[in-house]
Amino acid sequence: MKPPARILIVVPRRIGDVLLSTPLARSLKRAWPQVVIDYLVFSGTEGILQGNPDVDVIHTMPERAPLASRLGLMARLWRRYDWAVSPIPSDRARWACWAAARNRAGMVREGTPDMRQAALLQVALPFDDLHAHTVSNALRLAQALGVEACPQVVPPAPQACPLPGSPFVVLHTYPKFRYKMWPRQMWSALAAALSSAGFEVALTGSPDPAEREYVAGIAADAACPVHDFSGQLSFAQTVHLLRHARAFVGPDTALTHLAAACGTPTVALFGPSNPVKWGPWPQAHTGPQSPWAMQGSARVGNVFLVQGEADCVPCRLEGCERHLDSESRCLTSLPVARVWAALAALGLTPRRE
Repeated sequence: MKPPARILIVVPRRIGDVLLSTPLARSLKRAWPQVVIDYLVFSGTEGILQGNPDVDVIHTMPERAPLASRLGLMARLWRRYDWAVSPIPSDRARWACWAAARNRAGMVREGTPDMRQAALLQVALPFDDLHAHTVSNALRLAQALGVEACPQVVPPAPQACPLPGSPFVVLHTYPKFRYKMWPRQMWSALAAALSSAGFEVALTGSPDPAEREYVAGIAADAACPVHDFSGQLSFAQTVHLLRHARAFVGPDTALTHLAAACGTPTVALFGPSNPVKWGPWPQAHTGPQSPWAMQGSARVGNVFLVQGEADCVPCRLEGCERHLDSESRCLTSLPVARVWAALAALGLTPRRE
């Protein structure tokens, strides 16, 4: 295949999806060092690509854009690229690829209406939503273009920010949806235990008012000093924080993927989510297969995945009541002792008794 001059990677989805597509960009750049790689992502997710050495221009689009706006974007991108590729099975992604390049590669869900849009792609790969990791699906696109897979998730370039006293542990307590949440009182108890063991505690979170209120509640309940960074750090500054932390604990959310990619000893709390697809990709994992089994807690590299215990785990559904604001009893019953044991397995030992 003739080396292309310009490639567009299209990932109109959440922050974690964008971050986990970076091994595709890295693979393409390793194979063709002179290629220009641009991205198209939803507005608000572009920060996860800040300072990525494999990426040139980042185009953004609103998640809910009127038709006229979407047509205008397609006109601006019209055939500017040699290839447009997307690792997600999305109508919007396929149409953007079709507009941006004469050569397109992407994903389709077999046996669904996706198949009608396979004609928009020169290379249409079946999307494995169950038995493949999100990174693995992205790397299959690289291999389909004749490129050797490079299974490295690339964080944003770090940007300096104030740090807690050393040593410290980062807790990210608030996922996007309630069904992925570990109870607030458990976080407060973990923070208190870390403080008693001689570690400072840093809490991270987005600027969302509900999230900041939740994090502030944990800080108040912990009855120990904590550093509340919620709403204060960019992704690049969060990378700086994570790379200086002794450990990180978080649920199934983008920050947990970022901690794993930074090489930070990471404890990931999983309940309903499919760990084969969404488990954090350890920094040194060579893949291309998923590092995780469907069931069971395990350690791989710098990540310890702690899975809730129940016969239904993982149900791969939205909590016990099947909606975004549902609780997941496999998580609400997960004791602090199991999280502490995972931290110990990653090498975190009390500094004082």
